[in-house]
Amino acid sequence: MSEIDDYIAAAPEAARERLAAVRATLLRSIPSGTEAFRYGMPAVMVDARHGLHYATWKHHLAIYPIYRGDEAFEAAVGPYRAKTDSVHFAHAQPLPLDIVEVIARQLAARSE
Repeated sequence: MSEIDDYIAAAPEAARERLAAVRATLLRSIPSGTEAFRYGMPAVMVDARHGLHYATWKHHLAIYPIYRGDEAFEAAVGPYRAKTDSVHFAHAQPLPLDIVEVIARQLAARSE
């Protein structure tokens, strides 16, 4: 088992499926991405320095860092921004995997 598998297995039951879905979406959306465990959380890296980290918290799942994008990107991601460099998806709401995909594709495009 990897550190990422251990992290997901140790998460509260309600969060495990959400973490697995984010993991799969990031890997699918960043074809050249590699998994890593950094800063105590799972990540999908596009290179040694750039990637998306994700973690579950008591009330939400978060993805870090989220760079600023064009107007269309900000319109899609803006409602989920918690701080300038992260998005939060409340556990009480459906998980917007389409937004996760938009975020991942933007990072992949920036890194090409």
